[in-house]
Amino acid sequence: MVVVLCLVQFVDVFGVTVVVTALPSMLAGVSAPASQAGLVVTGYAMFFGGLLMLGARAGDRFGHRRVLLWGLVAFGAASVLGATAGSVVALVTARCLQGAAAAASVPAALRLLSAAAPGDEARRRALAAWSATGAAAGAGGLLLGGLLTQWAGWPAVFWMDVPLAAVLIAGVLAAVPDHQADGRPRLDAAGAALLTAAVMGLVLGASLLERPSQRAAGAAIVAAGAVLLAGFARVERAVAHPLLPAAAARHRRLRTGALASGLNTATTSSVVTLATLHLQDDRGVGPGAAGLRLLPFSLCVVAGAAAAAPVLARRPPRTVIGLGLTIIAAGDAALLALPVSEALLPACVGLSGLGIGVSSVAATTLGMQVPDALQGTASGLLNTLAQLGAALGIAVVLLVASITRGTGVPLAGAPLGWAAAAALAAAGAAAVVGLRRRAPGPAG
Repeated sequence: MVVVLCLVQFVDVFGVTVVVTALPSMLAGVSAPASQAGLVVTGYAMFFGGLLMLGARAGDRFGHRRVLLWGLVAFGAASVLGATAGSVVALVTARCLQGAAAAASVPAALRLLSAAAPGDEARRRALAAWSATGAAAGAGGLLLGGLLTQWAGWPAVFWMDVPLAAVLIAGVLAAVPDHQADGRPRLDAAGAALLTAAVMGLVLGASLLERPSQRAAGAAIVAAGAVLLAGFARVERAVAHPLLPAAAARHRRLRTGALASGLNTATTSSVVTLATLHLQDDRGVGPGAAGLRLLPFSLCVVAGAAAAAPVLARRPPRTVIGLGLTIIAAGDAALLALPVSEALLPACVGLSGLGIGVSSVAATTLGMQVPDALQGTASGLLNTLAQLGAALGIAVVLLVASITRGTGVPLAGAPLGWAAAAALAAAGAAAVVGLRRRAPGPAG
C-alpha cells in the first residue's frame, strides 16, 4: 500500500520535471516564443497549487480513495491532450488540466499514506519514502524528458504519463483499502476559484513582464492577482467551511512546515528551469545531454531524503529544515562560478538537490504533526505551498534573468536569477531557525 501511494507522488513529480528538459523543443514544436516558457512550466503548478486545498477537502468529504482514482483518470486524459497539442494554448491548457488532476490525487495519497503508517518512526520512514520517490521521479523526468524528446519528439513526454496513470489506477484498486468519508466538510468552491485566479494572475503577469512591449499589461495583471488574493483572504474569513480551517491556520508547526515547503521549491525548481534554458539556449546543448547534466540534482534529492530520517531522529525538524535550506543556498550560489568552468553545473545542482532532500522530509514531518482531524488539510496545505513556491519562484527568477540580460547590471541574466534564489534560501534558513528559537513549548 505504501509503495502504491508513493508512486502517486512519482507520477506527479514526473509530470513536472519531464517537461523541463523538453521545454525548448516543445516551444519550437508549437511555434511559441521563448517568453512563453514560464507559462508552459508553471501552468501545471498554478492549477495544482490553486486547487490543492479544494482537493484535500474533497477527499475529506467524498473519500480519499475515490478522489485519488478520479484524479488519476483525469491526469491520464489531460496527458493525451498534451501529446496531441498543436498550439501553445492547447499545450498550456493540457498542463493546467494535469495540475488540476494532480491537485485531487496527491493530497488524498498523502493522507492515506499517513494513515497507513501509524507511529512516529513508521511515519518518518513513510514520509522519507514519499520524498525519495518524488526525487526518483525528478531524476527520471529530467533524464527521460531529454532522451524522449531527442529520440521520439516532445509529445512522447506526455504519452509516457498515460500508461503510468493506468498502472497506478490498477494498483490503487488492488492494494489501497476504501476510506470512509465523514461527509461533513462542505467544499469552498468560491475560495478555490479566487485562489487559483490570484495565482494565475501573479504568474501570468510576471511572464508578461519579461517582454518590454507588454510590461504595462503584465503589471496590471500582477496587481489584479494581488487584489484577488486579498479577496480570497476576505472570503476565507467569512465562509463557514473555509479551505483552511482556523485551527489549521493557527497551528504553528503546520505554518512553519508549509512555509518551508514553499521555500524549498521556489529556490530549486526555479534554478533547475533556468539551468536547462541556459544549457540549451545559451550553450547549444541537446535535450538528452542537458538531462544528463541535471541528473545529479534529483539523485542527490534521493540521498538527502534518505539521510533526513535518521537526522530527524536526533534533531528537531526546524533545525533540519534550516540545514537543508542552507545547503540549497550554497548550491544555488555556486552556480555563479560557471564562467570559470561549465563542468561545475552538475555538482552545483547536485548540492541544491541534497539540500531540498533534507529540507523537504523535515518540512513534511513538521507539517503533518497535527491532530487527526487536520491531517487531510495539512497534506493539502503542504503540497499547495510547494506548488505555489515552484510556480512563483520560476516566474520571478525567469523574470529577473530576462529583464537584466544584456544590461549593465552586475551578474545580469541567469547569474542574477541564481543569486536571487540563493539569497531567498539563505533568508529562509535564518527565518526558520529564528522561529524555533522564539517558539514556546516543545521543540519542533
